[in-house]
Amino acid sequence: MIRLSRFRFLRQFLLGVLSLVCVLTFAACGSTPSADSGASNVLKVATEPAFPPFESQAAGGGLEGFDIDLMNAIGEAAGLTIEFESLPFDGIIPALQAGTVDAAISAMTITAERSQTVSFSRPYFKAGLAIAVRENETGLTSLDSLKGKRIAVQIGTTGAETAKQVEGAQVRTFDSAPLALQELANGNVDAVINDAPVTLYAINSGNIAGLKVADDQLLTEEFYGIALPKDSPNVEKVNTALGTIISNGKYAEIYKKWFNAAPPTLPEAAPL
Repeated sequence: MIRLSRFRFLRQFLLGVLSLVCVLTFAACGSTPSADSGASNVLKVATEPAFPPFESQAAGGGLEGFDIDLMNAIGEAAGLTIEFESLPFDGIIPALQAGTVDAAISAMTITAERSQTVSFSRPYFKAGLAIAVRENETGLTSLDSLKGKRIAVQIGTTGAETAKQVEGAQVRTFDSAPLALQELANGNVDAVINDAPVTLYAINSGNIAGLKVADDQLLTEEFYGIALPKDSPNVEKVNTALGTIISNGKYAEIYKKWFNAAPPTLPEAAPL
């Protein structure tokens, strides 16, 4: 049997404790930088995947659409990993304000009101509102003609805000643009005020039959922007990357894929 003096026992015990502390400290110190460096390259991006062709659920799972491809291209150009989080459209700005997401791309129009609570990137898409009606309708071609009519809109959109200004209109809100358009196809409302590209896509794709855009002229000229928390340091990263893919032709490639056309020239800032 090995006998240890009290002094030798205490010395070996303390050396053992010290070694254990060093090992644990080294492990903790060694793991922290790795975790931090990874998190700094991830951009959590909110979107509502119910607005084709900009964002929707893909048949095989995941997300697809113009906005999805664009955001991934921006992430690649900026050296950022994009992680999408699906949220209702009217919950996106509150999520940005709460800091639970880093950015949002969801065909969101840059407006003066929204710019008071979030920061926007430079415009990435030129759009506007249009009136959708049933194919046999001939009298509803302007906002003035919609007075006293039943109008369907997607909640939280500029289309919803515009419909509220129509005198005597009965405005019905829906969680998504396709639901609003389906309500029109079912004959339960007289018109839908919605973003023109989304309305045209729904009609041309055959997903919702029996509808048309009331007039070739847009009701408004709007620009979509990527929304970020107010004064976020990521605004500059996103703008630089967006400028890069516009200049190197990647933006035009994505636009051609989803709209089969050459993109219009975009301004550096949206007129408010």
